[in-house]
Amino acid sequence: MTSDELRATRDAETAAHAPDRATTDRLLGGAHHDPHSVLGAHPHADGTVVRVLQPHATAVAVLPNGERELAHELTKVHDAGLFSGIVPGSGGDYRLLVTQGGGDAAEERVVDDPYRWLPTLGEMDLHLIGEGRHERLWDVLGAHVRDYDTASGTVSGTSFAVWAPNARGVRVTGDFDGWAGWSLPMRSLGTSGVWEVFLPGVGVGSRYKFRILGPDGRWRDKADPMAFATEIPPQTASVVTRDVHEWGDGEWMAARAQRRPHEEPMSVYEMHLGSWVPGLDYREIAERLVAYLDGTGFTHVELLPVAEHPFGGSWGYQVTSYYAPTSRFGTPDDFRWFVDRLHRAGYGVLVDWVPAHFPRDEWALARFDGTACYEHADPRRGEQPDWGTLVFDFGRNEVRNFLVANALYWLESFHIDGLRVDAVASMLYLDYSRADGQWLPNIHGGRENLDAVAFLQEMNATVYREHPGVITIAEESTAWPGVTRATYMGGLGFGFKWNMGWMHDTLDYTGRDPVHRSYHHNQMTFSLMYAFSENYMLPVSHDEVVHGKGSLWTRMPGDDWNKAAGVRALLAYMWAHPGKQLLFMGGEFGQPREWSEQRSLDWHLQEGDLLHGGITTLVGDLNRTYRDRSALWSRDTTPDGFAWIDANDAQGNVFSFLRHGVDADGRATVLACVANFAGAPRDDYRVGLPFAGNWTEVVNTDAAGYGGSGVGNLGRVRAEQVMWHGQPASAVLRLPPSGVLWLVPEEIGGPVTSTATATTASVPPALPSTKLPEEPEETDLEAPATPDDGYRASTGPVVSEQSPEPAVPESPDVPEDQVSSSVSPAPGTVGRRAVRNGSFVTGTSGAGTSETGRTSTD
Repeated sequence: MTSDELRATRDAETAAHAPDRATTDRLLGGAHHDPHSVLGAHPHADGTVVRVLQPHATAVAVLPNGERELAHELTKVHDAGLFSGIVPGSGGDYRLLVTQGGGDAAEERVVDDPYRWLPTLGEMDLHLIGEGRHERLWDVLGAHVRDYDTASGTVSGTSFAVWAPNARGVRVTGDFDGWAGWSLPMRSLGTSGVWEVFLPGVGVGSRYKFRILGPDGRWRDKADPMAFATEIPPQTASVVTRDVHEWGDGEWMAARAQRRPHEEPMSVYEMHLGSWVPGLDYREIAERLVAYLDGTGFTHVELLPVAEHPFGGSWGYQVTSYYAPTSRFGTPDDFRWFVDRLHRAGYGVLVDWVPAHFPRDEWALARFDGTACYEHADPRRGEQPDWGTLVFDFGRNEVRNFLVANALYWLESFHIDGLRVDAVASMLYLDYSRADGQWLPNIHGGRENLDAVAFLQEMNATVYREHPGVITIAEESTAWPGVTRATYMGGLGFGFKWNMGWMHDTLDYTGRDPVHRSYHHNQMTFSLMYAFSENYMLPVSHDEVVHGKGSLWTRMPGDDWNKAAGVRALLAYMWAHPGKQLLFMGGEFGQPREWSEQRSLDWHLQEGDLLHGGITTLVGDLNRTYRDRSALWSRDTTPDGFAWIDANDAQGNVFSFLRHGVDADGRATVLACVANFAGAPRDDYRVGLPFAGNWTEVVNTDAAGYGGSGVGNLGRVRAEQVMWHGQPASAVLRLPPSGVLWLVPEEIGGPVTSTATATTASVPPALPSTKLPEEPEETDLEAPATPDDGYRASTGPVVSEQSPEPAVPESPDVPEDQVSSSVSPAPGTVGRRAVRNGSFVTGTSGAGTSETGRTSTD
């Protein structure tokens, strides 16, 4: 360029009021913190300066009020597509006429100017974000479709806002700019760390990412942490969406707000959406699931994490988009329809939530703005060695806000009824899975993560304040005190805690050959030493049917008949034990194969096999009886809801106890549970009961309809005024092999008490010997012989006759080589665990953290 040409160019730039070279370089280089101060419309003595960045334009004109006849041509002041010029008047409402190409190939389009719009966040929003107290964070961050009325008509577009506090510059890019990634810079809103821009013309379905310039001078393409929708993995872009679902669950939501979950029935069906019946979307799953729940009788479903995750093999526990339901099964509105459908059918929906850690994917949260943004900067606190993931910085206001608001978002935007919080133990302990020297103590020198404690307390307090009737559940596997204690009393504030100690002890006991169970009797009684120290949920979850642990079926000793009997007995005992119940899918029909996220459940077993189908029928009857009997749930969390009848029959492998409760009218209710975990039936077995009269056998797990041998009591027993087991009355029972009986009185003539005073006519039972013989060698089990005339065939539980059959979901054809042969393993070799002094031992999952789930006072 000659000196004259250079002078002419500079004169034109001056006349057009182009920005100075340093400002232009910062703007085009992506490092300008406020591109709106350069681009857009700005007052000038001669009118209004308008500057536009249109990289592929050959000409740009300003159209005041959108009128072409008032067009004012702008001057191209930089080859990168920067145009500038003075427009008469105050600017006001205007559009841009952009020309691309030349001659006959020239194309014109009228667009709006993104840089003439005010911020979509206000000062209060920014203040609350900085304080970590913006409880509706999803309303201001992320991508939001907006409509603005102007003099020239309605302008529709999408606002984008993202928190990147250490970024030197942020641009938004997507299919709307051809993924060019440099023409749409965002502005920084003060010291908040929030970057924002409104893009007219961008709507629902647009894919986008943020291109972030870090302090190290490197550009990174990042998915939106607040994305409400995503591409289907393995694609990683965020997607603009809008909630248009019309809810029909008003009756459910109104009733939920009045509920007292601890005093109501709760039987949870845990499921993985992708492998329940593969190939279905959210709406199809909902329809089949409702029909299935109508038969099996669960009150709630719990979904393994639904938030978007790139790796299906993580089962959802490595989340990259915390605010987006996975797109594998449909849109966010499809998921809302799923929840709505279950609510309208009377079923609650819980989801697993993972605030403990997140994966290292470069396009997601890890080093989001080029620095440790969401994770703790020190790897001794910011890395999770077990899972190769990163740990949230719970002490940072904005990070804590991100997570608390996320919990609220699922409850409000999707009407979720509760959150099961994953891996709480890993959050609570700074030395979790770390050797000495690999962790940093807290300010007091201890190993407790005080920031995580404060976060969990805030999350729980906020959730229960904003959404009465919902529940939060902690998967907490140590003896941390007060997990379900109220936050104002110093507790973590959860509604329930998974009872991991009960789970390990019970599965270990039931996995043993019955001849050996008497030596481990205390494993089944120990849970009642601490059952009311927390509000417990009894889980037989997905973690117990993977990674070589086998299934409930394969854990049971003996042949197929004995395995089925063992599963039935375990479930009936579990449903009668204090605490709410959770069962992972497949357990309701005794699936033999371990669960895999890559294949469907073995539904064919449920239809073509009496043993497996019988377990399903039993589960339906258990759930319906459970819901109908307030004694099983109205006092789940208080000691007066439980009383042992006999906890000491170790030689007989029999456990008997009473559950006490109150009905809706405040009247006392009672149910007796007698569990025989011996492999043989027991005749003339006397059990103490709180009063005389007829007692109905409402559940017998050995009923022929369940695939059992039919040993029972013809549906009814008569309790006599003979004191036994410290009770004023007693009945003689026939106990089925590996079977459980539930008995309820036909009438309660007065108040029910758990103990009674002995009378002179009462005959006390003989005390069992406290000395046990040496444990014998393991022996094979066989199905019991057909009962002789001394046993009466059971008619089955009363509720069986009205029990609807569950609608078995259709499943894809199963290749012959994948169908389980149900071959029984050698007795005593399945489910073996180490036991020390009667307590389950798994080693440590961190320095001093056990997996027993027992309290320090046990």
